[in-house]
Amino acid sequence: MDEYLCVVALARGGEGEAAFKARLSEFWTHVLRTMPDTFERVYAESSEFEPHDGALSRRYLVESPAVETLCEALDRGGLGFLTPDPDDVYSKYEAAPPEWFWIEH
Repeated sequence: MDEYLCVVALARGGEGEAAFKARLSEFWTHVLRTMPDTFERVYAESSEFEPHDGALSRRYLVESPAVETLCEALDRGGLGFLTPDPDDVYSKYEAAPPEWFWIEH
């Protein structure tokens, strides 16, 4: 069974939903085009933005082997993120709609 870790992308303080959504879209387009193998390992995206310490956040379930590469890409792309806890493992069955969108590959 595949194991997934939760990667949480963070907006800048005071950044609105539209601006954060646009930056995420640009980031994921870049990952899809330049790192397709990593993109293939992203299983699901949370369906809503959530507050985190006064900023917006978005959660992603990512196959464990791709997490480090994805976090490096987030950092290079200027997106903040929470360092995933390697002991907080999810199965794909925990990414159920409507709380999660499955990412089609």
